[in-house]
Amino acid sequence: MGIIAWIVIGLLAGLIAKALLPGKDPGGFIITILIGIAGGLLGGWLGKVIFGVDSIDGFFELSTWIAAIVGSLILLVLYRLVTGGRNRSRA
Repeated sequence: MGIIAWIVIGLLAGLIAKALLPGKDPGGFIITILIGIAGGLLGGWLGKVIFGVDSIDGFFELSTWIAAIVGSLILLVLYRLVTGGRNRSRA
């Protein structure tokens, strides 16, 4: 897959992850894309390590999208854990 395909998958996987885990997150469009792209890579790596399969086959493969979304969800949760304390106002 080319870089444009990774950006498109990253954007959509990041948006789906934010839709599945709604809440107020710091960062905007660029952070969503970066979380999605990194999530796709993480999901593909986890699929290979845990299940022994190449889960990032092609743009239109279901396994690619599932891996990207699951990886994005994992990274979104980690991102919220790391940045969550910074957004709260101190009383």
